Amino acid sequence: MTEKRFHVEHRPDEQRYVLIDRTADGREIGEESYVDVAGDDGATARVLFHTAIAADYGSQGLASLLVQSVVDDVVARGYTIVPVCPYVAKWLPEHPQYDEHVVDPAPVHLAAVKDRQQ
Repeated sequence: MTEKRFHVEHRPDEQRYVLIDRTADGREIGEESYVDVAGDDGATARVLFHTAIAADYGSQGLASLLVQSVVDDVVARGYTIVPVCPYVAKWLPEHPQYDEHVVDPAPVHLAAVKDRQQ
């Protein structure tokens, strides 16, 4: 596996990132869905609530590759990360370099996820 084979593309109009296999004619093989929540201070929190990888690509570390790319993008934008997705919530403590960018889910974040999923 090389990073050149797999590419993460941000699709803001769909509020998700997609993982693409360049060797499979650009097939979408994974996604990270999110919703942004503006705080009272004007800061943006990106709530990551769904991570998925196609079954035939499982057990290759691709979910971690996807989440790291997403988290790096969120940090680069100056947003905070709100881990609602169980995979992201498990992944982040294993990568303490992101600790200062993580915010625990609050009711406003969970409500935004619920609204997004409807």
